Amino acid sequence: MAGEVVAHAAEAAHHGVDLVPIVALLAAGTLAVPIFKRLGLGAVLGYLAAGLLLGPSGLGLIGDPASMLAAAELGVVLFLFIIGLEMEPSKLWALRRQIFGLGIIQVGICGALLTGVGILLGFAPAVAFVFGMGFVLTSTAIVMQILSERGELATESGQKMVSVLLLEDLAIVPLLALVALLAPSGADETLLGRLIGIGIALGAILLLIFLGRKIMNPFFGILARARVREVMTAGALLVVLGAALLFEVSGLSMAMGAFLAGVLLSTSSFRHQMEADVEPFRGLLLGLFFLAVGMSLDLAVVGQNWQIIAMSVVAYMLVKGVAIYIIARMLKSGHGEALERAVLMGQGGEFAFVLYTTAASAGLIDAPTNAIFTATVIISMVLTPFAIIGMRYLMPKRVESMEGIETANGLSGRVLIIGFGRFGQIASQPLLALRYSVSIIDNDTEMVRAAAQIGFKVYYGDGTRLDILHAAGADKANLILVCTDKKEQTSRIVQLLRDEFPLARVMARAFDRVHAIELVQAGVAHQQRELLESAISFGGEAIRQLGVDEQLIEEVVEGVRDRDRQRFELQLNGDDWRTGGQLLISNAQEQAREGGVTISEENAKRAVTQTQGS
Repeated sequence: MAGEVVAHAAEAAHHGVDLVPIVALLAAGTLAVPIFKRLGLGAVLGYLAAGLLLGPSGLGLIGDPASMLAAAELGVVLFLFIIGLEMEPSKLWALRRQIFGLGIIQVGICGALLTGVGILLGFAPAVAFVFGMGFVLTSTAIVMQILSERGELATESGQKMVSVLLLEDLAIVPLLALVALLAPSGADETLLGRLIGIGIALGAILLLIFLGRKIMNPFFGILARARVREVMTAGALLVVLGAALLFEVSGLSMAMGAFLAGVLLSTSSFRHQMEADVEPFRGLLLGLFFLAVGMSLDLAVVGQNWQIIAMSVVAYMLVKGVAIYIIARMLKSGHGEALERAVLMGQGGEFAFVLYTTAASAGLIDAPTNAIFTATVIISMVLTPFAIIGMRYLMPKRVESMEGIETANGLSGRVLIIGFGRFGQIASQPLLALRYSVSIIDNDTEMVRAAAQIGFKVYYGDGTRLDILHAAGADKANLILVCTDKKEQTSRIVQLLRDEFPLARVMARAFDRVHAIELVQAGVAHQQRELLESAISFGGEAIRQLGVDEQLIEEVVEGVRDRDRQRFELQLNGDDWRTGGQLLISNAQEQAREGGVTISEENAKRAVTQTQGS
């Protein structure tokens, strides 16, 4: 079957564009990724599995994954450019100790240990060095993608991993130089030639910095004045790919060039426009990169050398992961953070392919050895999502620090407020203004600390627990305000209060209309939908901005409140929610004419006249 498809593809190629591989790639990505994410395995593993299926080791629809991998590396380039846009120079400077401190320590120690592992596996010292240092270069694409999906790029732990990745990108330059020295032909290269190569690399960095500071912003200003969207998109791609090309011809990493270009443009007024223009290409090409990595896994090579590859994968991932964990712990990181870094960064990466290919071209390693090294790195990348799943069972449960936190015990305020988020803070103000004694509890320690910094006394306590309600003085309070933001939590607290403190007057924050009905049926004295009054006030301000006078604004706003109350009463009495539809003022003219309750025609005309005159 696969042979027929390939034959059909070859025949189609004679008649024009061969769409079979393109359609296959798109189908594989759009089907595999949602399935794998639904199974909790992540998008990266979905792409890798789809690539393996389409590649030479699977259906064989893609015959040359190496060329596709080279093109797909542009996805990594664009990804690093977007990361650079988020890294203003001041932020990057603040990370200098992590980049050149933590980064050098991790790369140096892991490189030495993995070289030793390679020697123990039977490789010559020079070959073991290349194998180990290639594996040290973590997959920027995988780690960045996972951190981005989890929203952890800006966290302290995420910033440390980003710093190490940046140092590893920089490390590819001296590593390539070392490969040239270790190669049999390395002696032919003179010291002058090596110095010239270093000078060219430094010149490329300085040139890009100059262009970024002096040329790029005016350049985008000219493009913006043209007011043609596709020109801005082309300009953004030109900058990214131009920076990548400049660094590539200078012997540096393409991804590093794109990252530096992003950093230089991070303070530009066109930053958000460029990010929006590049993002679609980044997503597609990064997905294509993972597909190409999956295709590159040659199962025939794995089958022929499965013993050495299996030992290499286990030994290298284990030694690298343990080393990263120990380094993190020695540098004062917690157990959970160290474990997460070890698992996320325990695999090899895409820059290893560059290093191994260069070593093979220089004659330092032969083709079968290159295939073994490459397969080891790819398998480690494939195993990483599974390792992350396993990590969830090993991660310690988060224990909140109670330092400086007082728990609710023996409180006796006339009013008890449960939940002190945005809603509870504002609701407390009228009570405090009239000097009522108010007790406040919240189950978020960060909120308790933040409230203390602005002068509030908030006690730690979970309102869904009966013992906490007793300790917070629910049996003594004249009024209890349930201001929690999760409706299930609010409903649970209200039910406890109804069952255990039936005489207490309870007011509750409702999530929506349906939740409000549930709360009324549960016996609250008053419920308030969290967005109702703010939305009505917002609408009133809108017609004020259009020039309507204050008297008419009050009439309209009160009319909206009255219609909402009528609809709520209908629903509370069990009528279908559609029954109250006639009480809504619709933008459909037919329904507006038929609606039973609205403002008078005279006032409506007066409002339009005022608006037109304003």
